[in-house]
Amino acid sequence: MEKTQSYEQRVVHSRQNALSLQFSLQKPKGDRDLLPISTGASFVMDLSQNTALGTGGGNGMLATPVNDTAAATTVDDPKQNLNQVINSIQKTLGLLHQLYLTVSSFNTASQLPLLQRLNGLVTELDNMVKLSEKCNIQVPMEVLNLIDDGKNPDEFTKDVISSCIAKNQVTKGKTDAFKSLRKHLLEELDQTFPDEVESYREIRAMSSAEAKRLAQAQSSLPNGDVKVKAEH
Repeated sequence: MEKTQSYEQRVVHSRQNALSLQFSLQKPKGDRDLLPISTGASFVMDLSQNTALGTGGGNGMLATPVNDTAAATTVDDPKQNLNQVINSIQKTLGLLHQLYLTVSSFNTASQLPLLQRLNGLVTELDNMVKLSEKCNIQVPMEVLNLIDDGKNPDEFTKDVISSCIAKNQVTKGKTDAFKSLRKHLLEELDQTFPDEVESYREIRAMSSAEAKRLAQAQSSLPNGDVKVKAEH
């Protein structure tokens, strides 16, 4: 009796699975992911995983991971760009030296190495131009002229400093001349218009005190102290 019931249960279960499978196959393609758990659990799980990882259409394509670091805008480092240009220049000089050696002892067997080094030189020069576009460095023409003449480019720095010192002396002389002229005018005006000169001096004293007070306020430290300039 128990064997008969067990057999009948298996038959009923098989018929239910068959009907469920037939019903699922008759449904549209968009609804086939709703198969009964007893017949298509693994298929539904795989389909849901592929849909979640898809790029938007449930086509089973894996989504490409987004790298936030790569997507962020990188800031060019001027020092690093300059080092790259320097390395490219050094590499170009090495290629020129190799090319000189190849040309100086050229023979039939040197044809292929010569072409390879010429191509390498052209490629490196193109790379140097691309790297130089990232460097905003202005070199004075005088420095290039000194290098072309075989002189030390530091002479340009020396000449600039000497020129600055000379211009500073000229400016200082003009400033001293204006101070002397101002003093002389005040002396002459004091004899002719003593009251007006006295009022002018009072106004100048008030303006000087106000400027000194503002300077002390700007130079005050966070703890309330005041920076004191040493007098020589």
